[in-house]
Amino acid sequence: MQNTDEIYEQAVASGLIPGYSLLAGDADGNLLYSKSGGRASLKEGDDRQFTQSTICAVASMTKLMTSIAVLQAVEDGVLDLDSGVRPLLPRIGEYGIIKHFDVERNEAVLETDSSTITTRMLLSHTSGHEYDALNPLLANWRASRGEEPGTGPTVEHRCVLPLMSAPGTGFAYGAGHDWAGKVVEITTKSTLDDFMRERIWKPLGIENDTSFYPKTQDAMKNRIAGIATLGEKGEPPAVDAGFFDNPFGGTDCFGGSGLYTSARAYHTFLSAILKRDPKLLKRESYEELFRPQLDEKCEQALNDYVSLSPRHTQLLAMRIPSPIRKSWSFAGMIAKEGREGRFGAGTVFWGGVPCTQWFIDHENGIHGAAVCQVIPPLHPAVIALHEEFQRGVLEQVKR
Repeated sequence: MQNTDEIYEQAVASGLIPGYSLLAGDADGNLLYSKSGGRASLKEGDDRQFTQSTICAVASMTKLMTSIAVLQAVEDGVLDLDSGVRPLLPRIGEYGIIKHFDVERNEAVLETDSSTITTRMLLSHTSGHEYDALNPLLANWRASRGEEPGTGPTVEHRCVLPLMSAPGTGFAYGAGHDWAGKVVEITTKSTLDDFMRERIWKPLGIENDTSFYPKTQDAMKNRIAGIATLGEKGEPPAVDAGFFDNPFGGTDCFGGSGLYTSARAYHTFLSAILKRDPKLLKRESYEELFRPQLDEKCEQALNDYVSLSPRHTQLLAMRIPSPIRKSWSFAGMIAKEGREGRFGAGTVFWGGVPCTQWFIDHENGIHGAAVCQVIPPLHPAVIALHEEFQRGVLEQVKR
């Protein structure tokens, strides 16, 4: 994969990314490709190299691990995917549905809604929740209350929002996994960090590389990467982004965005999932993990949503061409058709704000993770690098 080596080395040299780590494997657990380079931080005096063991904020790549935790709780018999969660989460959806925002009165027009919200909806982004940073109506609602989007110490502080649609009737990308993580905590009587440590990280041997609280972990705290930012127009060179401190004052385990881990550990996690490792789930639970969850109406809503604006496309499309139909599973976004030279039909993708991305390609029996720590979120030039990485892995197995 000489071309992959070269384009990432050029990206580091140009200042597009400070550093990176790439790993790919197959369904038999074989390592197909591994490469790291650049710096772990651009802070003055910090000369650490970016390696497979560098600890990174993976943001929404947390969601896949939370989905595994939910399905483990289902297997334990303490959680039902289709039972309503309002009795467990009394504040969820308490504001009803936002219809519009009255600018003159500086207040939202809300409609009462008591529809059932299920864990299945939370994991499928059909619960009506949307991230406030993605929707002007919610941003205005926040501002009218003197609040900033995406802030606060707990899931309730950040995620008790008006719904954008009645549960089960549409698609919007939001805090479903944060709420689902709270459901796991309540039903298992454990923190999400402790539950994942016992049920996911220790069985896979990644407990010293993974946590919601890396600064409290002796094995991790000295390996945490810094976040860098490109210029105002997204141009290199990147500089240290001292203002970026995920989870931004959060004290809860945010199941949608709060995890820190290394590329090596996330590769181990993806490898276990692709080969259906029974240490994590039973065979039928893996089938549920990857099964498309959207009905025809919600699937159309997803495809419309991804194309709603250039920003939505940048943050959500994973550079999957717009003509390719998309659906959603508990694992992530599904490309229902293949793309010659890049991925097979049914490949699942997702990523995270600091330009991190993973894929699992069942048809070709491969998976990969590309990890770096740079914003703006999912910057097109960086995600284009990850596409070439994915192409290189597929080319290698097709030889």
